[in-house]
Amino acid sequence: MIRTVMALALAVTGLAACTDAGPETTAKPEASATPSASVPATATAPSCDARASFRPTKGTQITAGSHMQTIKDRGRLILGTNQGNVLFSSRDPFTAKIEGFDVDMGREIARAIFGDPDRLEIRVVANADRMDRVADGTVDLVISTMTTNCARWEKVDFSTVYYESGQRVLVGKDSPVQKIEDLGGRPVCAVSGSTSLDNLAKVDPPPVRVTRADYGSCLVAFQQGEAEAVSTDDTILAGLAAQDPYAKVVGPRFTEEPYGIAIAKDHREFTEYVNAVLERMRSDGTWAKVYDRWLGASGPAPQPPAARYMQCPPAGADPRCPR
Repeated sequence: MIRTVMALALAVTGLAACTDAGPETTAKPEASATPSASVPATATAPSCDARASFRPTKGTQITAGSHMQTIKDRGRLILGTNQGNVLFSSRDPFTAKIEGFDVDMGREIARAIFGDPDRLEIRVVANADRMDRVADGTVDLVISTMTTNCARWEKVDFSTVYYESGQRVLVGKDSPVQKIEDLGGRPVCAVSGSTSLDNLAKVDPPPVRVTRADYGSCLVAFQQGEAEAVSTDDTILAGLAAQDPYAKVVGPRFTEEPYGIAIAKDHREFTEYVNAVLERMRSDGTWAKVYDRWLGASGPAPQPPAARYMQCPPAGADPRCPR
């Protein structure tokens, strides 16, 4: 517990350090925002099965001319992630390296490409910039508690779902709040560019949305009285509650948040490859081992999320199918 608490404290202060391979860079922080409505993180998009991805390659052999070969020739896989999500991607206070469930997902993909999980360069990316950094090639992929949805599929491709979460609320231990609807008209913090922020606008009655660049900053806003609560995925809230003994997580999940790995649209073969790695992790017990390492304190590993694949012609007609 002490180790987890210290990890979040360091993540909030943004300690700079190097990763296992190559330099680590941090995106410019977003300016603090006062309670206000904000531009939605998602836009209207055609209906789709957001959990369904491309069918995986047969095995993880690398073919000449593929994006995987480009990555292998470079000598490292570039992962974009957060540095403030305790248990998923946060700094270890002893090594100053970013680690967690999401990072281990990236390490397994590096292992498949190189035979070495340490061939991983981590670049810290703000939530609001995740899709842009994938699309412009700054990173090879983003693994950062990122919900897959149809609007985001318009800009990036996603792997099959690798983790299931849901949105809840963090409040003070003496708060009478029991559920998100109890916070109508009151300030609640969420991160800019997140589905959590959009989901708050759908609550009836809606809270006043307070935006920050990351959830470490949301926790500070909560502690300083600028927000009465923080709302996001329960996995992230568990890490925040571990850092603040005067906070608690309340209420049922009021959303479903399936996490996917984001990859550039012009590298569909890489998405298929990543899906093959995830298939292997589900079947050989690696996913369960990663879960036990980071989330085992909450109980035994559940079954990993089942893979779902697009129904393409002749059996179906998903608009994302290859043409």
